[in-house]
Amino acid sequence: QVQLVESGGGLVQAGGSLRLSCAASGRPLSNYAMGWFRQARGKEREFVAAISWSGSSTYYADSVKGRFTISRDNAKNLVYLQINSLKPEDTGVYCCAADRAGSGRPYGNDGSGMNYWGKGTLVTVSS
Repeated sequence: QVQLVESGGGLVQAGGSLRLSCAASGRPLSNYAMGWFRQARGKEREFVAAISWSGSSTYYADSVKGRFTISRDNAKNLVYLQINSLKPEDTGVYCCAADRAGSGRPYGNDGSGMNYWGKGTLVTVSS
């Protein structure tokens, strides 16, 4: 079992930045590909970014390319999502997830393939 806990969300003005963190416990994160998903109120969950177990491959949704950066520190069992140039439409609950198949890929919005999920951290972007 892997437990995932996100942090770093908050209220930020449009154009601002945040760094989200996903802390894992239970098993070494180095075995897993990791992903970030978000869900706005009243909308479907959306894939945001993913990273392979080694960090050598990353994948992004078109809506966040150039603004979001996913990274990981396997020694610390942490995964990060740096989000820049925030827009009001980035508002939502951001969840991290772990995939035992460590190569990673651009996951579908349904998160199929992910084995473990965190509960999320809320990001609110004001205009």
